[in-house]
Amino acid sequence: MKDNKNNYDSIIMTKENMVNHPPHYSEGRKYEPIDVIVDWNLNFPLGNTVKYISRAGRKIDTLEDLKKAAWYLNYEIQRLEVELDTND
Repeated sequence: MKDNKNNYDSIIMTKENMVNHPPHYSEGRKYEPIDVIVDWNLNFPLGNTVKYISRAGRKIDTLEDLKKAAWYLNYEIQRLEVELDTND
C-alpha cells in the first residue's frame, strides 16, 4: 500500500509542477519567464513575446513558438504606431 501512496504523491507533484513550474519554462534556468515579465513590468503582448521566445526549442514546435512571439511583437508595434499617429 505504501508504494501506491508514493506513486500517487509523485503523480500529484508532477502535475503540480506542470502547473506551477513547467520544465519548458524552468528547467536549467536561473529565472522563469514570469519573473522576468513581472520584474520588467511588461504588458500582455510584450510578456507573451518573452514567454514564447523563452520556450522556443523546449516544446514540440519551435517554429510555432517563434511565430507566436513575432505575432505578439508585431501586435505591440502596430498598437504603438496607432497610438503615436493619434497623438500627432
